[in-house]
Amino acid sequence: MKIAVAGKGGVGKTLIAGGIAYSLARAGHTTIAIDADPTPNLARTLGIPAEKAGSILTIAENADLIRGKTGTEFPGVYSLNFTVDDIVARYSFLTPSGVNLLVMGTVKSMDAGCSCAANSVLRALLRHLIVERDEAVILDMEAGLEHIGRGTAAGVDCMALVSDANAKSLDTAGRIARMARDFKMGGIVLIGNRVRNDSDTRVITDFAAGHDISIAGFVPYDPAVTENGIRGDSILDLTDSPALDAIGRIGRSIMKICVAGREDKENQKMRNDA
Repeated sequence: MKIAVAGKGGVGKTLIAGGIAYSLARAGHTTIAIDADPTPNLARTLGIPAEKAGSILTIAENADLIRGKTGTEFPGVYSLNFTVDDIVARYSFLTPSGVNLLVMGTVKSMDAGCSCAANSVLRALLRHLIVERDEAVILDMEAGLEHIGRGTAAGVDCMALVSDANAKSLDTAGRIARMARDFKMGGIVLIGNRVRNDSDTRVITDFAAGHDISIAGFVPYDPAVTENGIRGDSILDLTDSPALDAIGRIGRSIMKICVAGREDKENQKMRNDA
């Protein structure tokens, strides 16, 4: 199954992406978490110490890798004929949470020279992970979806939107939902995060109903999560956490939605072929 997690910055999507990946790994699924956020923090969430997380060389910043994949003997000309299946084996690593992590990084537009080669590798790698791999793949995305691309987006089984009751966060979730529908993505669901009371639940529920988005579940406000973030600890340090327990239940719920969506796609393809 392939699950993309998106939302406005600061709504807690990295915690939820990490929590879902962690719950899948604990259930025995081979799980790859992809940090596709321009400011990657998933490593620390999954148990990588701060000093090691800060030294991770992202795929986008790995000049030797990019050059080895796309380089030609002609200056300024790069190859589009390359494979990326070996990147997962060479550059992903097992975290203490049991989740394999791959940090994509982003191409910085301020850098000198053409970024076409690096972008080509990132696009090919993302497509390989989403379309060709058979593991559970959880993607911690940035707010927009343009970097996924229409051809790749169709391979995602579920788009999980994360939002609290803040109006701006919900507006962002609505925009991403519209883009996901344009990209023909799989089941679109909303996760209500940091829910403090019935009023928060009602605001999120009304928004979801007004935008025709199913709610995968609610994550209660948990002071332990706030303290965990202040210390920079991982989800492995969250014991007896109502929030982490809720994320695990939501992960199992999304799994069912992913399976149903995949079956619908396969049935539709069979009808079209017939």
